Amino acid sequence: MAAASRFDRAPARQVLADHVYETLMTSLVDGRLAAGESLNIDALSRELSISQTPIREALARLESTGLVVREALRGYRVAPLFSPDELAELMEARIALEPQLARMAGAAGDADLVRGLRDSNGALSRYRERKGESLASYWQADERFHRLIAEGAGNRFLLASYTALGGHVQRFRLFGGLDVSDADAAVSEHERIIDAIAAADGDASFTAMHDHVCSVKQRAIAEASTLPTA
Repeated sequence: MAAASRFDRAPARQVLADHVYETLMTSLVDGRLAAGESLNIDALSRELSISQTPIREALARLESTGLVVREALRGYRVAPLFSPDELAELMEARIALEPQLARMAGAAGDADLVRGLRDSNGALSRYRERKGESLASYWQADERFHRLIAEGAGNRFLLASYTALGGHVQRFRLFGGLDVSDADAAVSEHERIIDAIAAADGDASFTAMHDHVCSVKQRAIAEASTLPTA
């Protein structure tokens, strides 16, 4: 009897790289693919019942996000866990970029952006209150919150920088080995950012985001230090 597949099968006539990308991303988010796991193209082709071409294209896209890495003579694998030094460097990069994005988005005071941010923070709050929200839902809502601000800044070059960084942030979220113990703090810090953007106060938006990312850094490093080493 064939082993059950960990992936959703592609619908008929939709054997496309974007579908494979979403399928693999879903498996990364929900934990069916673990940090450091090998991604054999032949095996994925058999498991998904599709040709190798869309799988290669999807893996190349995932590599650009930092969630998948490729090694010479060994092929693709899921990105490994962050080292403490990498985690610190990632957070420093976020501190350098995200407060400025928040300043620019906040100066605009866009009502649609504020509504989107409140919606995303509401999803975080539901997780905090343990109303059936999954860990994956929490990380997706958090990612959406920060991406909305990056898009709301209205600068394509800073957005490209955020997107390049964002894959590594997603890698931290998925493979950091951490549960969500700071939901209360995150929701409160996000509310402060939303209030500043709603008031069209760029400086206050900068400060609120700076304080938030610094706090995330402190919490992440403190929690990571409690994890067993390999």
